[in-house]
Amino acid sequence: MKIGIYVCTCGSTLSRTIDVPSIAQAALSFPDSPSVTTMDFICSENGRRQFEDHLKQEQPERVVVAACSPRDHETTFRRCMTNAGLNPYLLQMVNIREQIAWVTEDPDAATEKAIVAIRGAVNRVKLQQPLEKMQCEICPDVLVIGAGPAGMKAALALAEAGRTVTVVERLPFIGGLPVRFDELFPACECAPCLLDPLMGDLLHGEFDGTVELLTMAELAEVTGFYGAFNVTIRQRARHVSLHECIGCGACVEACPAATMNEFRNGTVERKAIDFAFAGALPSVPTLMEDTCVRSRGEECQACKDICPMGRDVIDLDQPDSILERHVGAIILATGAGLYDASLVTGMGKGVFSDVYDSCEFERMLSSTGPTDGQIITSRGTTPSSIAIIHCVGSLDPEHKPYCSGICCQYAFIFNHLISDRLPGTAITHFHRELVLPGKEAHSLAQQARHNQNTRFVRYESIHDLAVTATDDGKLAIHASGKLTTGDMVILCPPVIPSSGAGKIASILDIKRDQSGFFRELHGRTDAAQSPVRGIYLAGACQDPMDIRSAMLQGMASAGHVLAALKPGGIIDIEPITAEVDETRCSGCRLCISVCPYRAITFNHSHNASEINAILCRGCGTCVAACPAGAIKGHHFTSDQITAEIKGLLS
Repeated sequence: MKIGIYVCTCGSTLSRTIDVPSIAQAALSFPDSPSVTTMDFICSENGRRQFEDHLKQEQPERVVVAACSPRDHETTFRRCMTNAGLNPYLLQMVNIREQIAWVTEDPDAATEKAIVAIRGAVNRVKLQQPLEKMQCEICPDVLVIGAGPAGMKAALALAEAGRTVTVVERLPFIGGLPVRFDELFPACECAPCLLDPLMGDLLHGEFDGTVELLTMAELAEVTGFYGAFNVTIRQRARHVSLHECIGCGACVEACPAATMNEFRNGTVERKAIDFAFAGALPSVPTLMEDTCVRSRGEECQACKDICPMGRDVIDLDQPDSILERHVGAIILATGAGLYDASLVTGMGKGVFSDVYDSCEFERMLSSTGPTDGQIITSRGTTPSSIAIIHCVGSLDPEHKPYCSGICCQYAFIFNHLISDRLPGTAITHFHRELVLPGKEAHSLAQQARHNQNTRFVRYESIHDLAVTATDDGKLAIHASGKLTTGDMVILCPPVIPSSGAGKIASILDIKRDQSGFFRELHGRTDAAQSPVRGIYLAGACQDPMDIRSAMLQGMASAGHVLAALKPGGIIDIEPITAEVDETRCSGCRLCISVCPYRAITFNHSHNASEINAILCRGCGTCVAACPAGAIKGHHFTSDQITAEIKGLLS
């Protein structure tokens, strides 16, 4: 077998430590007597040209390149092999720079190590087989799960680029958590006003035919792979036509049944057919089947009869829908929720009526909230003193060990809004640390610092605090032996993943971190990608973040999709994958449980596992785990690795 060894001196960087002529001499004793060619800067434009010309002239059957790390230039040299008419997978690289020359001071030892490493590569490369990349036509359409700020931004960016986008939102309205609030940190901007352009474009903008919005819908099943996902969506019946309803509210007035409204802190009633809250978009009411008197066997068509647009606008018997879509990529923008502050002992949440978590207080501040924006106690009085407790469950191994990074900022927005609406109200901040990143956040904190009605009390642990009631109906905050009384307490718990994150992770078989957020491919360099190819992350489903960061990540995920999924494009599938020998597979399915890329399924008709080459990344985890030795890793077979080890030891 004709084998060519190419040694790069890297501009004498290697030859100062490694005796290249000695490598050429030693190669004469290698099996098949490979030839040795010395080149300088083989990765440079001129070096690559010389390398290709030599390959075309000599036409070796196998090639070993002794140079730098394969992470740097293996792709480069494979491209040279292809240009020379050789199969690129008949190349084996040896890292004699980082692993030998740079870490071995003794030239004799370095030269001997280089000879041994090259001998092992020669032994291995003889067993390497020519591999061919596969190709697959892609679907450029995209599924976005979640219609909060990140999801809307991603969807509109994709639609602007001409992609067809399906947006799935489990709630009856869009905009996520922020649309329920009035003023946002750090500049006190109106949240609905800020998001209105996005929501308007999504509902009835120029991309109306490109973006399909499915509210009250959830992901049910996903099959397929990157570039060709088949998605099943379950959409709950709204019972009101999104296209024909004019949002007049006549049906709401006529409805005889009512329940407490969760979007108004459960303190105000909503009718069985009603809007989630004033200003919610789409501006179409939703019929809650379990609240409607029909669920109790009573006959009622009051809403249907009174509708000025006709009896067909409201369909009382509308069933849930099962929809199927074919997409090439999926963007997760499921947002976040708030940790249940009642789980933190002693904070009074769920015990005292005037103890609110931050979301509940935000809704109180909102003009569409339970008190129409007025700050009042459960007794209907104006509070003269308010306590804001930071880190309720944050930085605590018993609850959530991390800092959400945004809680202090909204706490100071509260400070500003309370002072603005109730001048003279005493405000006390109980805090552990104050986290105010960025160029704008500090201004609100400074306002609070210079507010004569605001004071700060630092505590070491949440166990140092306790909220109790006094005899006169006030709330008492005990902090490190000191007592502070107030009419209202606001708790700032940590941001956590949305309630549906676990279900979606199970359907998509993607990993979550120890805090429950979706795990990214790499926390620093690839935070908008998941480990599963074709599934991307946007917004607070991946990490607690503010609106600006969420929208930026929405754009980042859209950018990944646009770069990878081009209309009419073809995906090149790397052939370094694993393959199952069905005759040896015992059907234990251990490989399925260890595969990090969701590339392995079980074929019941063959009673054996099978590997999707498009999803497989060739990591070899399944090869190592298979107890029957039924899985082979292409380009990393047991015979190839054994041969290389024998070459190193001989």
